[in-house]
Amino acid sequence: MIKAVIFDMDGTLIDTEKYYRIFWPKALAHFGYEMSDEQALSMRSLGCPYAPKHLKEMFHDPNLDYDAIRAYRKKIMEEALQKNGIELKKGAIELLEFLKTKKIKRAIATATDEERATRYLKQIGLYPYFDKIICATMVKSGKPSPDIYQYACRQLELMPQECMAVEDSPNGVMSAYCAGCKVVLVPDQSEPEEELKDKLYGCVESLDKIEQYFL
Repeated sequence: MIKAVIFDMDGTLIDTEKYYRIFWPKALAHFGYEMSDEQALSMRSLGCPYAPKHLKEMFHDPNLDYDAIRAYRKKIMEEALQKNGIELKKGAIELLEFLKTKKIKRAIATATDEERATRYLKQIGLYPYFDKIICATMVKSGKPSPDIYQYACRQLELMPQECMAVEDSPNGVMSAYCAGCKVVLVPDQSEPEEELKDKLYGCVESLDKIEQYFL
């Protein structure tokens, strides 16, 4: 029986993953690197220590200044979000209301830091729906490591098999799957490859379709 649903945030609940796809290449270009769209997609939900290592290997540059590039990416992306606003993913409110009526716990497991995650969720009115907000900064290793989902389960005082994880990216799916959660994918920027499908409890086109697993 599923007693809690743990949500990724960017690209799953809020439509921000498309901005990472735009602003990682722009930030890298600012520092003299050329990033392809495929390379940008590979950064989705990638946490520390994997993200710095991945970028350095991608560009064959052990001296690549990840912190400076990321800081610049955050700055220009934040400017875009302030200008354009944050959009909810289809079915987000409907699913959260449904889970609330069913008394199923709700948590966030995100690569975004606590300050921004809290600010974004309050800005779009989702913050009151969640019992726990878990960020990658709270654990040793971010996604695709299972640390964040294992920690989220402990915070909810539940076993991983009692928790459903809702993700939009391969790195997020791997994190939740390796933690032992039941993973439902809501594809955002790309469809899942065959090897990823074997790790899924389900795959749906929008968040409101997840209600079927509780009926």
